[in-house]
Amino acid sequence: MKTAGVFAASALLLIATTAAARSPNDAQIAAIVVTANQVDIDAGKLAESRGTKVDVKSFGRRMVADHSGVNKAAVDLVTKLKVTPESNATSDSLKAGGEENLAHLKGLTGAAFDKAYIDHEVAYHEQVLAALDKTLIPSAKNPELKALLVKVRPAFVDHLEHARKIQASLGG
Repeated sequence: MKTAGVFAASALLLIATTAAARSPNDAQIAAIVVTANQVDIDAGKLAESRGTKVDVKSFGRRMVADHSGVNKAAVDLVTKLKVTPESNATSDSLKAGGEENLAHLKGLTGAAFDKAYIDHEVAYHEQVLAALDKTLIPSAKNPELKALLVKVRPAFVDHLEHARKIQASLGG
């Protein structure tokens, strides 16, 4: 995996490894969730337009649709709860990692693009699940926020399984 993928995955790992030191509050969790979804939306849009394999383009389209849906639900909930998402080191790292991943992917074409995109998606969804399980769900204080995180978790499991299948078909 290239540096961009490692950077984005490392940002999510930061969530899990710093949980014992200081759990994020609900406003910080909201910012992390929205940022993590936006990172995958942006990469998905690029895969829709630049992917060469039908499976890669389709997966990118699915990431845009599914993660847009999660972001809408998160924004609707924080608006209802009158919680303003609070930028934090993790959300800032996720954003920077997403920008670095996009820059890396934009420099690739053909099979190299497809492989790099899917490899990143596998690593990213593994880290999202780790963050959900180890930090975000346990740290959420508001029952509605916690319920939303629990509700969307199976979709991330499905995304990971789908990405792994595509990765195997690409020989990686």
